[in-house]
Formats: sequence, C-alpha cells, structure tokens
Amino acid sequence: MSKLVIVDYGSGNLKSAQNAFQRCVKEADLDTEILVSGRVEDVETADRIVLPGVGAYADCMSGLQAVDGMVDVLHKRVIAEAVPFMGVCVGMQLLASEGREKVYTKGLDWIPGVVKHIEPNDPTLKVPHMGWNQLQSVNPHPVLDNIGMGEDGLHAYFVHSYHFEVADPAHLLATVEYGQTLTAIIGHNNIVATQFHPEKSQTLGLKLISNFLNWKPKEL
Repeated sequence: MSKLVIVDYGSGNLKSAQNAFQRCVKEADLDTEILVSGRVEDVETADRIVLPGVGAYADCMSGLQAVDGMVDVLHKRVIAEAVPFMGVCVGMQLLASEGREKVYTKGLDWIPGVVKHIEPNDPTLKVPHMGWNQLQSVNPHPVLDNIGMGEDGLHAYFVHSYHFEVADPAHLLATVEYGQTLTAIIGHNNIVATQFHPEKSQTLGLKLISNFLNWKPKEL
C-alpha cells in the first residue's frame, strides 16, 4: 500500500481535503492510504505529499517552521528525492521565494516568484477574490489531463487576496481572470500546486486529485 500524507501544521481545511482524496482513491480502486499528519516520520515515508494552507502567509510559514524538522524533511523528500507533491492555496504560495502580505516573509523558494496583493483593474471587483471561475490553460501537464478549460470549461473555487507571480513563465500551468491575470496552477518537475481549493471544486477538483494520485513524474 502506498501512502499520501496531507501535512498538518495547524493551517488548512484538512478534513475536507482528506475526504476528497479518499473519495478519489475509492473511485479509482487505488491501494493508497490517505493520512493527515504533523509527524515528520510520516512525511519521511510518504509516497505523495500534500501541503494545504489557509490564512496569512507569514502565519502559515511560521506554523510550518514551528513543527520541528518539518521544513527540512519536506525539502529532502520533495526537492532531493522528487516525491510527487501538491500545494494548495497558501500551501502553494509558500513555495515562492517571498510573500509580501503585510510583512515580507521568506518562502520555501522551491519555485521562484513572489506573492503579491491582488489589484483588479476593475474597481467593481472586490478583494478577496472569492467564488467560482473557469481556468485558462498556459502550459500542458499530466495532472491537467481531461480537465476542461476556457469558456466552456469546468469551474474551480477560489478564495484569496494574494496571488503567486512566478518568475519563470514555464512554471505557470493555468491562470484565472479577475480584473487581472492571476496564477491558478503552477508546476515544476515533481511539484504541482493550485491557488484554488481542489477539495471544494467538485468535478474539476476531483479530476485533478485523481490525476495527481496516478501521476508518475519523469525521473529528474
């Protein structure tokens, strides 16, 4: 049996995420355990890792660092050992070089870029960006296979006031429009991450989770 660990560091919608992953495992008849854990030992033995995140950037980064050894084991497993990894919402934003939410906070710097406040060019659009939106494809990726995008595509659920501005356009997989073009999905090597919540995004989210569970990144 393989093991997917959803990292518990005090930030994230853990139960709904666990339920969504377990549903996809059951529907695909996969031999995979879905475990929510804040134990470094579980991350050390995980076959796939999910990093959620809800709240302020600095608070999430502090919470992750407060779990003794967690940042180090994540770096080892994801960067050095190339375990398939998914970041969600602030869990995606933490992959950036820096967060600029109220204070400047150093990120994990796995995917170069900065997290900045959303500034729609339409004054009628309120921040946070909250609700259902269709995605625009930028770069193909196996985790996005058979997920409809564009005007006739599926919808994803967003709730955020800050967005990830990637330094390298090759890392941008999909965007969403909200008075400006915002990053919706990023990816690099064995890493994929979403600004929206897959566990709340119904058909689109369940398909993306299912694709991630079956994804086998090319050897680095």
